[in-house]
Formats: sequence, C-alpha cells, structure tokens
Amino acid sequence: MTEKTAARIAVLADTSLQRHVLQQALVGNGYHVVLNSDPARLDAEALAACEADLWLVDLAQSEDSPLVDNLLEYASAPVLFGEGHAPERHSEHYPRWERRLVGKLKRLVGDPTQAVGPSLQALLDEAQRPARLDLPRALADTPLVAGAPARQVWLLAASLGGPAAVKVFLDALPGGLPIGFIYAQHIDASFETALPQAVGRHSQWHVNPARQGDAVRCGEVVVAPIVHELGFAEGGTMQIAERSWPEPYSPSIDQMMLNLAQHFGALCGVIAFSGMGSDGSAAAAYVRRQGGEIWTQRADSCVCPSMPDSLREGGYSAYSGDPRELAETLVNHLAAQCG
Repeated sequence: MTEKTAARIAVLADTSLQRHVLQQALVGNGYHVVLNSDPARLDAEALAACEADLWLVDLAQSEDSPLVDNLLEYASAPVLFGEGHAPERHSEHYPRWERRLVGKLKRLVGDPTQAVGPSLQALLDEAQRPARLDLPRALADTPLVAGAPARQVWLLAASLGGPAAVKVFLDALPGGLPIGFIYAQHIDASFETALPQAVGRHSQWHVNPARQGDAVRCGEVVVAPIVHELGFAEGGTMQIAERSWPEPYSPSIDQMMLNLAQHFGALCGVIAFSGMGSDGSAAAAYVRRQGGEIWTQRADSCVCPSMPDSLREGGYSAYSGDPRELAETLVNHLAAQCG
C-alpha cells in the first residue's frame, strides 16, 4: 500500500497578503505549493515550465491579466478562481472561507487526508506495549460500573498524524476512568474498519463503531462515522443521521464539537491532536461558552500542527502537551473532580 503524493498547486495572486494566506491555507491542508507568484512577475515561459495539478488564481487588484488569459487557453491542469479576498487568519470568517476553498480543491484534485490510511498498517504492526499511567486513589476508590453510560464525554479530534498520536494517548490511559470518548478522525472511509484495531490494540479502552440509539459508555472510545453525521438524542444516546457531514471534512470536527457541546455542555471536552487545516476552530467558541474544555497536542510532537495551532492561535486551548502528557493531565483532572 503506497501513500498518495500531495496534489501540486500553483498560486497566482496579485497581493502579497493574499499569497501569504493562500500559502498557509494550502500547506496547512496538506497540499504542495509549487509556485506562488504575482502574475505580473511571471512570463509565459515560466508559466509553461511549472508542473502543477491545479492553478489557483486570485486577482484582487486587477480584473484581468494577459498571463492568466494565456493560462486559461493553454494549461492542461484545471484553473480555479479563488474565494476572493482572504479574511485575517484569526477572523471569525476565516474558517468558512477555508472550508469553501478546501471543498473545491478536494473535488478537483483529491483529499490529502486519505494519506492517513497507509499509516495505520505501521500501528497494526507495532509490537511494543507502552507503560500505562497509574489510576489515582481518588478514582480507584470511586465506585464505577464498567460499561455504564458516561455522564462525561470528550472528543478526540485528529487528521494527518492523528492515529499514532491517539494511540499513544489511549495506551497511556488506565482503565477505570468515569468518562467515554468520541474519536473523530479525518480519513478515507475505506480505512474506517481498520481504525479501531490500529489505535486500540494495546489499550485498556474498547474502541468501537458508533451504535444507533445507545449511549457512549465509560471505558470506551466510539469512532465517529466517516460518512454519516453523529449526533445525540435527549438523554445522550447516539443518533447516526442519514445525512452526510457538512463539507469539506468527513467527519466534520466542527459539527461533532457542536453536537457534543449542545448535549453534554460543561460535561464535555475536546482534545485536538495532530492534523491539517483548521477544522474545529469555528465551533471552539461555542464549546467554551457551554463550559467545555479544549486541549491541544503540542506542536513539536505533531506530524502536522495546523489543526491544534489554529485553536491555540484563536485563544481556545487551555492546555497543550504531547499525547502522554495529555493523558496524564486528563487523569489528574478527573481525579480532582472526584476529590
């Protein structure tokens, strides 16, 4: 099984700010930028020499350009005209602008998150059983019925590099915690059945697919469906909708955060692991208003830090650590609640 190479994007934009924001958005979502230039600084020869899978054109100051006319006439790769002036990266309008752009790119040149799939085999082949954290006395002395419906549910959110990070987190967690998890992972649907075994094989936690009409239970990790939106009915039971997740992400971490916070309020939390893009940033303010916690994987421990970085930059993350540190902090957080 070989990993797909990232699609090559050539950017033509006539303002330096637009080029900068487009570069960040494209690289953050897993695309390879092979050219990023003002069309006024390129000639037809340089245009012809560029090998790209897609041309992204954003003209803010000029209605037209002879070079762009030439590109439209002769380019063999598709030409996409962008979403207009990009909002500031920390603006409330940025996530919507980014989602529209990424949705168009996915339809035209594919989804970089599909590269997550082949990395699962490495996790399945991993023989090492890492050391598990001890269960604090405050939790050990608290009666817990294994498999009881979880009153507190946290979301594990991830994209590129996520399965390995989530596995380290779950490997470190002791059993006996009064909590359940939803795990939303950007991944191609063909890898959905391999994901639970890959991340859960050394863990005391049961990693299961979502179940219509059942509760998330203490000691389990429910994998959010890739195709269909997961929500909650009154009482917190899982509801798998016939509709798909809002584009462009499957599953949509923003939508999963909204659905979780709406039903669990202050008894929910989010941990954003390694991943591309800024999925989750649009819903973060709502989660915080509902009283939910948001934590993030530290950038230097991520394969791709874009997703946790966007939450940190927005001021939403209350704590950052590597996956094992996140597990230890969660255990201590739950012990303090029991105390």
